Amino acid sequence: MVLRVNIDQIEPATRDWICKVQIIEIGRPRESLDKKCTFQNLILEDEEECQIKVVMYADEIEHDGEEIKPSHEVEKPLPRPTKLNITNFDRIPHLMVDSAAEIDILAIVLRCGPQKNAGRSHHRCREITLCDDQKTQFLFTLWEDFGEIEGHEIASKMATEADLLVILGRSIGISTYQGLSLQTRYNSTLRVNPNYPQAVALMNWAKENKTMLLSCPSEKTSTSSSTAPMIVTTAGQQLLSIAEISSTLPEMAILDEFQDFCVLECSGCKQKKRTKDRKDFHCPKCNWKTALVPRCSFQIDLIDNTATTTTSISAELGEKILSMTAEDIFDTTCTKMLSNKVFAIQLRKSSWASSNTTHATLSILSYTEKQHAPQTTTDRTSKEIKPLEIS
Repeated sequence: MVLRVNIDQIEPATRDWICKVQIIEIGRPRESLDKKCTFQNLILEDEEECQIKVVMYADEIEHDGEEIKPSHEVEKPLPRPTKLNITNFDRIPHLMVDSAAEIDILAIVLRCGPQKNAGRSHHRCREITLCDDQKTQFLFTLWEDFGEIEGHEIASKMATEADLLVILGRSIGISTYQGLSLQTRYNSTLRVNPNYPQAVALMNWAKENKTMLLSCPSEKTSTSSSTAPMIVTTAGQQLLSIAEISSTLPEMAILDEFQDFCVLECSGCKQKKRTKDRKDFHCPKCNWKTALVPRCSFQIDLIDNTATTTTSISAELGEKILSMTAEDIFDTTCTKMLSNKVFAIQLRKSSWASSNTTHATLSILSYTEKQHAPQTTTDRTSKEIKPLEIS
């Protein structure tokens, strides 16, 4: 007997089932990170508006267009989809940054930059500026083929169409690049002017407010863009001069010298695994067998003359401070990497406001290794300051 179920009733142990669904979104075929296969993302929705993401691979993509056998039952078409689980822009500052977390966004495109190569890595990218209906803005980086294909589509439409575009982005990452920004990931999908009621309403709002959106900075703007930087403050927020910001040199010290300084993460979705086993594993999120790669990650204390707070150092910045690659850090058995070391750091502060709440991020501009001494000692020698290009 075949069991008819909804999407949320399907489990790995479920056998002999059918589920009536409609394809509500379909991404373009893309190459996997290891260039070994082609995959395509789909979003399916059932009769109860439950949704699920499906990944098809090379052979499945080729067979997708084959004729479907007709059902003996009379099946009515499912209604046009209306369900979107969108993350509002004012929630983004409260989410975990630079993690495996991914969000779905619906936003207006204000500006679209040219295709370019980013920094020393020379990865191709394109930067666009997004805005919501509260006039909150974010920089959105389209990496690699997203900048070339979807970015080119956006740029072409903006050059020929009178109205502002709206995009629906799924599986979008959050980054600290240039303050706080958004970026595509390997499994992201982008749709221009999608046919959802929420998207149509946002397009109409953007059409009515186009002049205001393109010319006036918002009182609720939250962005740091290379094309149009906007650090906006609300009434009563303290303003710091550049001299005041750059002259601040708090100290940075290791939180726990016996902590792990490196984690393994999925090469695709960046999901972290606290393990020493480098064997390939089947990632449930990527839904394929992938390699675990090391990533430097550890915690530090930030100390000034008023208080102490804890934060995390990761990726290239952590490797610079330790003067080791992530591979070397992972293979090191000695845990006292920063024992008896204290650093003076130079910070840059970026502030933004949303929903009447002020937020801030701090980026490390440079650091100076200092000779270890008790906290009460002020006479500390320092080495030459090392400039950084990484937040």
